[in-house]
Amino acid sequence: MLRIAILSDVHANLPALKAVLKDIDDRNVDQVFCLGDLVDFAPWPNEVIELIRQYRIPTLMGNHDERIAFDHPVVSLAKHNLTETEARVKAIDYTRWAISQENKDFLTSLPRQFQLSFSFADLAVNVLLVHASTRSIDEYIYETHDLADLEAMMDEKKADVLLMGHTHQSYIRFLPVSSDKRPAKVAINCGSVGRSKEANPFATYLIMTVSGEQLAFGPDSLTFDLINVSYPIQQTIEGIYSSPIPDFYADFLEKKLQKFTSYA
Repeated sequence: MLRIAILSDVHANLPALKAVLKDIDDRNVDQVFCLGDLVDFAPWPNEVIELIRQYRIPTLMGNHDERIAFDHPVVSLAKHNLTETEARVKAIDYTRWAISQENKDFLTSLPRQFQLSFSFADLAVNVLLVHASTRSIDEYIYETHDLADLEAMMDEKKADVLLMGHTHQSYIRFLPVSSDKRPAKVAINCGSVGRSKEANPFATYLIMTVSGEQLAFGPDSLTFDLINVSYPIQQTIEGIYSSPIPDFYADFLEKKLQKFTSYA
């Protein structure tokens, strides 16, 4: 049995990353991959990158990593109001100022995709890891994304399993089986370690289990579990408040924590 952890969107949240890596260690995972966005929105970009490098975690380039690596300008997003737009610019500017040259060079070296293939007795299953979509590192693929377009993206890349991040909202979506000779396609968003936009305040990542007990591909040969990890979120909140990162991002986490606690 092979257990693979896939995490994404750390966004410089060191306490969250440490908690997730400890959880991964506790579960005796064999391999870890990161889908990118190591930086921005919290005050520990260098520490996060250095921990990823220390663990030797293969990592993709996210859109935030690309912006910092190549000094791209900040482009306003229609979904953000003026307050969030201003906070976003200030947070990114902080990363530009704080990041070491060594860690910036590391970001420039990151690839855009990983491809894994698992061979069973009757067929091979191809797994594609991307930051956002097969086409771009800043395209949002939500759970309700057009089915035909999703199938076309996966068919083009010959991907049976598509693993994504970027939206900060996790899901596992099984696509209809198109042939009895192929497994059902699966599109998965691994969620966010550092800045979840889900109802709970936890860090989220994925474990993919490849079973060595099956001689042929079947429903138990490749399984997926989304993992929620509690972390010292108050430490992140206080770290942001005491740093040049805009309070907007601490307020976001504070409100999420308070709302979750009131319903718990």
